Amino acid sequence: MNFEHILAHHLVDHKTSHKVVATVAGLPVDLGFSPLIRTMWIACAVAVVSLTFAARSQSSLARVLRSMFEPVALFVRDEILEPIFGHHAGHYLPYFLTLFFFLLTCNLLGLVPHMSGVTANPWVTAGMAICTFGLIQYAGVKEQGLGSYIVHIVPGGVPLVLWPLLFVIEVFGMFAKCISLCIRLFANMLAGHVVSLAFLCMIFIFAEMSKAIGAGMIVPSVGMALFIYTMDVLVSFLQAYIFTFLTALFVGGAVHPH
Repeated sequence: MNFEHILAHHLVDHKTSHKVVATVAGLPVDLGFSPLIRTMWIACAVAVVSLTFAARSQSSLARVLRSMFEPVALFVRDEILEPIFGHHAGHYLPYFLTLFFFLLTCNLLGLVPHMSGVTANPWVTAGMAICTFGLIQYAGVKEQGLGSYIVHIVPGGVPLVLWPLLFVIEVFGMFAKCISLCIRLFANMLAGHVVSLAFLCMIFIFAEMSKAIGAGMIVPSVGMALFIYTMDVLVSFLQAYIFTFLTALFVGGAVHPH
């Protein structure tokens, strides 16, 4: 078992042999299908179909799904958005529900065999952090106006001579918040895969020393890997909540600068 090769599978998005090239502004852009893109499309399809079915169907299965999804949607609205956004919560609710369910679906699909760990890839989490940064700017300008938003980036009461320095620091802090979102989600989701893989690799490591010892490591190694796998299910929900909550917190700071 090549530990490095398996780990690189999560970090590198290998393109398939079907290469699709489009031209954007005169430059070639590779739109080739890859495992990460495939998994994200599947996550989108699963989320859209299941949520639409639960919301519109009157079947018994739909009622079961509705009883699962509705408390989560109400939790996002009542416990995350309303305390932060107040009467603005309804305006941002569609985005944050989409964000939460997309993240949750991607996290859980990453635990399915032959699916890629989308949120265990730094480029995917970086893309989502960029979306958060863009939403911060959009919300700040929309609610305050461009001039007021720029002025309120720096806290009030600051001496005028220090304003340019603090403005640079605050803007850097805004970037740092989004970078921390990217790293936190990526690191936590990757950690579960790495730890499970490490336990399974112990079988092969000890088998190199002695086949009997390697055989004896099968039960404890697989048992610990399954335990970490089970914990990853909980982590999938937790990380979807944390990313959604922190995004709401950062955007709320732009909506309500005081």
